[in-house]
This record gives sequence, structure tokens and C-alpha cells, in this order.
Amino acid sequence: MYRKYIKRPMDIILSFIAIIVLLPVLLVVAILVRIKLGSPVIFKQKRPGLNEKIFTLYKFRTMTDKKDENGELLPDSERLTKFGRILRSTSLDELPELFNILKGDMSIVGPRPLLERYLKYYNENEKLRHSVRPGLTGLAQVKGRNNLEWDKRLALDVEYVSNISFTLDMKVIFLTVIKTLKKEDITIIDQTPLKDLDYERSHKFEKQGAKM
Repeated sequence: MYRKYIKRPMDIILSFIAIIVLLPVLLVVAILVRIKLGSPVIFKQKRPGLNEKIFTLYKFRTMTDKKDENGELLPDSERLTKFGRILRSTSLDELPELFNILKGDMSIVGPRPLLERYLKYYNENEKLRHSVRPGLTGLAQVKGRNNLEWDKRLALDVEYVSNISFTLDMKVIFLTVIKTLKKEDITIIDQTPLKDLDYERSHKFEKQGAKM
């Protein structure tokens, strides 16, 4: 009942209230991003959502566009400024996703929306993560975030989908607030041992094929 009749209306109400309350913060962060990192202020990227429907994810920009002598973007760790680290460690960069929630692209709690190119690498059970709207935060985020191995992270997404309830959502929201205040499990993508899902699983398939 909660999943079918209550979760979406609750998302609309809470995201609307959050946008109104946090509007001064959104404006200040937007101005600072424009001054310190340039334009565009909002980072946009296509992500798969409910039923694998592609939507545009909004976040505050946290990195510069610095490139090497060949015109290639530098690694994330070199483009992420001190200001960008602050935005990420406080999760302020995620605030524009409140508009994704209000629009219906996302939910407050759910599996995080991952990259579009990962779609073909999920097994049948893992594809269940797309049977609900992706979330601003989720079970995997409060249990390790990018520090988790992919199998565990995706298993937690499926665990959430199989056990959605008001109590579970409140628990995830509470733990998210705690972790944000403590600045736990914040990592820079290219400084974590976790490889991209497509890279990890394509190489895994290659190794399995070589053994056959």
C-alpha cells in the first residue's frame, strides 16, 4: 500500500517543501559555483530511471574542465577543486535532484541512478532496481556507498526494492542525515578501488571465456 499509494505523494510534498526551505541555499551555492567553477552551474547527465526510462539528472557542478596537452579531460581528482570537495562532502551538489523528485524522475529513497551504459551489464535479478524510481539516497548509500563492491551494492538495491516500506524509507533518510553530518563514505571516483561496472564485468566475462 505504501509503495503504490503513499510513497509518490510523500515525495512530491517533501521535495516541494525542501525546495522552498532550501531556496536560499540553492541560490547561494549556484552563485558560488558560477564564480569558482564557471558555467554551466548545473551538471546534467542522462540516467536510466523507472522501467529503464532515460531522464536528465541535475546536480551542481563540482569539477573544472581542465584538460591535458592532448585535449583530454584530466582525472576527476585533478579537476575536483577544494570547493567541489566541500559540495560533495556536504552533499550540497545533490540538491538540484530535488527538482528531479518533484518532476517524477526520482524518489527521495531508492536505488541511485547509475550510468546508462551499465544497463546491459545487470543480471536479471539486478534489473529489479529499475522497477522503482531511483533515489536521492538509498540503502546502498547508507551501507558503504562507493566503498562497496558492485555485487554487494546492487544486491542492496534489490533488497530495498523487495522490502520497500515507510519504516525502511525513514531509516534510510535518518542514516543519510547522520552520514552526511559525519561526512562518511565520501570518495572520489578515480581514487577508489571500485572500477566502472561495465569495465569490471566485461573483463570478468573475458576471463570466464578464456577459461572455457
